Amino acid sequence: MKAHVYWLFGLSGAGKSTLARAAAMQLVLYDHPFILLDGDHLRNGLCRDLGFSDEDRTENIRRVAETAKLCAEAGITVIAALITPKESMRQLAKEIIGADRFTPIFIDAGFEECQRRDVKGLYAKAAKGEIKDFTGLTSSFERPVGECLTVRTGAEGVAESVGRLVGFVWEKL
Repeated sequence: MKAHVYWLFGLSGAGKSTLARAAAMQLVLYDHPFILLDGDHLRNGLCRDLGFSDEDRTENIRRVAETAKLCAEAGITVIAALITPKESMRQLAKEIIGADRFTPIFIDAGFEECQRRDVKGLYAKAAKGEIKDFTGLTSSFERPVGECLTVRTGAEGVAESVGRLVGFVWEKL
């Protein structure tokens, strides 16, 4: 079984971490080796020296992609959950990891839905001007241009989204 990298991307609050954790729990149940690389956790450690400018975001993606590549080469399936706002950043991750091991998955919930959820209070802070370079508001988010699985968390329930994601991952394993 060849290890693979599933790269979940979308706006803050779209459900990337929720879906990634749910998929990871399924992999644990079936004793499949995996690692979850969550952008929030990585920003507290490996990438804590980076801000949110386009240059820093690109470096964040580069570091995570290099880590994911090492894991996949060691036979470990990777579920990465990062905003990855620009198509060029997603292409960089794909180039580093390798097209044959990289599957982008767009976690799609519109800005208004993510703002309504505001799980971490970031949208409220951004609205007050307390967060510079906030994705979707003062920093752009580019919808995917290439073909990829899209999980519409803004239009379907958590259980349905998790089921679609886990089903997709299991098809590839």
